[in-house]
Amino acid sequence: MEQMPDLSITTRHALQEAILTPRFYTTDFKAIDALDIDKNGLRDEFEWIRGEFAHDYNKGHFKRNEEFLADFDDMPVRKLFVEFLERSCTAEFSGCILYAEMVKHLKDPTMRAIFQLMSRDEGRHAGFLNKAMADLNVQLDLGVLQKRKKYTFFKPKFIFYTVYLSEKIGYSRYINIYRHLERSPSNIIHPIFKWFEQWCNDEYRHGEFFSMLMRSQPDLLNDRANRRWIRFFLLAVYATMYLNDSRRDEFYRALGLDWRQYDQDTIRLCNDISTQVYPETLPVGDPKFFQHLDKVAEYDHKANALAAKGGPVNQAQAARLRAALALRLLAVYRMPPRPTTEANKWKGLQGFPNYPGPGNWTKVAAAD
Repeated sequence: MEQMPDLSITTRHALQEAILTPRFYTTDFKAIDALDIDKNGLRDEFEWIRGEFAHDYNKGHFKRNEEFLADFDDMPVRKLFVEFLERSCTAEFSGCILYAEMVKHLKDPTMRAIFQLMSRDEGRHAGFLNKAMADLNVQLDLGVLQKRKKYTFFKPKFIFYTVYLSEKIGYSRYINIYRHLERSPSNIIHPIFKWFEQWCNDEYRHGEFFSMLMRSQPDLLNDRANRRWIRFFLLAVYATMYLNDSRRDEFYRALGLDWRQYDQDTIRLCNDISTQVYPETLPVGDPKFFQHLDKVAEYDHKANALAAKGGPVNQAQAARLRAALALRLLAVYRMPPRPTTEANKWKGLQGFPNYPGPGNWTKVAAAD
């Protein structure tokens, strides 16, 4: 019988599976390989974004300096910060593995090159985070995660919806933290936050590719059932972030942020960005939307407190609260979606080049 190696506490924690923890994904690679990205005339656009990735804007960005070698033993919310690094590193490494598997299974040279370059980016991010953890004398064994963490199978379309949103919510989260700390540098508890601006730009570019991929397969966006799935994944991403951050409000206070306002700003930004590809998004402008999410966070807090006390009565009350939580999420899901129109559609991010059309993109100098 195989003996379990001596694993660090952080590695063991990262291996745990729960509803709100980062996941590793696998999919039907043959089905993705069979996709025709030429049928809707987007081949040149895919070639253009391959060139964007090959440019490697952040090749020299992820290098630590002497600030990382300071003594952080007494830093505020150290335990929560380490958990933040662990979750972020696990999520980035998940993308690295998934994209690398795509390279192994896909035959189209353009697709293979794009996934290889995105895997490079995600591996670079994970490595940077892992080194920051090592500076804090925290060990996260990525090799063990790759071998032992459970892989969740998703159909290709669910992979596209999920990964697109994870890249765009990642951009939205990191850029909001970066801009806040740029205004309030006294709240920078660790130098890694200074690297967030260019870092989140990688996330944004990755999302642009998945936007193209979905646009090349219009049924993924226009089919009525798929529209319902899109709304489901939007809500899943937003609610997961809301619950995770509500449980870690002390961490955001240390950064000078109110977790609730930060999450709402992040959701609004991600929802706006999503209109670039999704025909409808969630009605985040309706006051009831965040009223429901606030109740979800409240029920979660109370249920966890009751469950921690133990005993059949407390467990039963916690179960009722979790049922109420689920009903609140269902109420959000059933709210009328916000249709995407020419007036509210995302026009692109300032500083990022947009696809300039066939025959023109080689002449455009990409913005650094």
